[in-house]
Amino acid sequence: MTEQNQTGTADAHGALGEAEYAEFMQLAAEEGFDPEDIDADLAAAASGPLPVLAVVGRPNVGKSTLVNRILGRREAVVEDRPGVTRDRVTYEAEWAGRRFKVVDTGGWEQDVLGIQASVAAQAEFAIETADAVVLVVDATVGATDTDEAVVKLLRRAGKPVVLCANKVDGFSMEAEATHLWSLGLGEPHPVSALHGRGTGDMLDAVLAVMPDAPAETFGPMVGGPRRIALIGRPNVGKSSLLNKVAGEERVVVDPVAGTTRDPVDELIDLGGKTWRFVDTAGIRRRVHLQDGADYYASLRTAAALEKAEAAVVLIDISEPISVQDTRIITMAVEAGRALVIAYNKWDVMDDERRYYLEREIERDLVQVQWAPRVNISARTGRHMEKLVPAIETALASWESRVPTGKLNGFLGQVVASHPHPVRGGKQPRILFGTQAGTAPPRFVLFASGFLEGGYRRFIERRLREEFGFEGTPIQVSVRVREKRGRKK
Repeated sequence: MTEQNQTGTADAHGALGEAEYAEFMQLAAEEGFDPEDIDADLAAAASGPLPVLAVVGRPNVGKSTLVNRILGRREAVVEDRPGVTRDRVTYEAEWAGRRFKVVDTGGWEQDVLGIQASVAAQAEFAIETADAVVLVVDATVGATDTDEAVVKLLRRAGKPVVLCANKVDGFSMEAEATHLWSLGLGEPHPVSALHGRGTGDMLDAVLAVMPDAPAETFGPMVGGPRRIALIGRPNVGKSSLLNKVAGEERVVVDPVAGTTRDPVDELIDLGGKTWRFVDTAGIRRRVHLQDGADYYASLRTAAALEKAEAAVVLIDISEPISVQDTRIITMAVEAGRALVIAYNKWDVMDDERRYYLEREIERDLVQVQWAPRVNISARTGRHMEKLVPAIETALASWESRVPTGKLNGFLGQVVASHPHPVRGGKQPRILFGTQAGTAPPRFVLFASGFLEGGYRRFIERRLREEFGFEGTPIQVSVRVREKRGRKK
């Protein structure tokens, strides 16, 4: 196999070049798999980020019921009282052969306080990060002041909107739905989320306005500055680090946690290259909302990750590693970003704290042992020169790819030396696999039966041992197919 085939650019077959794709499909045919199924599985594994549909509206208009209808299964919690859904919850859905993500949000209300304010902020953030929005309105009640306020919010966001007039259970109710033209969002689609009436036509309208893939928020130009998110819990030194690498005071630094409110993107020359560092980013926090600092910090973290290719997670080593530290690292991993962990305030480290820190890392960060570690001091500039090589290593791994032939040789050795345990008299076996995508590396394995979670994690560990992937999460999905007759 030529080097060109090994590293060929992504085409209709995901990350596989034409010659490698032909070789792979021959292997699949020999194992008795259906070519159409294989193509669909490759497309699913190689697709990367899916477009996002946010379902928003005021409380108790039937958003979660509609989400369940879109999914075709009961996933979202539904109760006949407002406020059951508080967090943004994301699911994967498919309609008319197109895959997308659905975000179920808590009800949006204006001028609210406490937990309701957090719910409203979640809905606002879901709108900001969505590619299209479904606004759900209760047709039996008509447009309320809150509905009008949501419409204003949607207009400011500039996202395509489909208006869902819910609770239209029969023809007699359709006249009520026509009154919602007054919202100025175009045609109201009469729907009964509870009974399924009209949801197909509404989803057709959604697909008509939703892009095939989410708008890329990073790497808009070949050779452009790489986007690096500086994230971490409040007051770990993110702004101090940004000022230090910039060589000047670009961001306000204050010992009070949460000083940074608005997005701060800076072009920084570091290590002979220009980088775009994202200090913190997110929604604007209303002046009268004083509670939930941790909640808003998580929103800013999520927004920074949306814009980034790699994340540098800062951890304050003068304090024990916290649940919030591990949660932020998990957010970066789940977002599929390259990852570097920077242990800040190393200038105040003593022998006793070092002893406990190493044990905290072994206990709490065992799942991200693959992430490069840099011990720094944002205040004094200690070891700043090590930051760029760590980021470059993580990004190189994030974009790396293993040729299919090399991968299958490795899988054959692993299966022979460490076969899957026998369960119920059967022993599932990995038949073949390929890396269908990068950024982050995404592998799809085809197996003769269900692979247990422990065995999948074992395969991931062996992939890292064999091929590196330092500084990047890797995604391994398994497809199980019934054989349709092995070729003789």
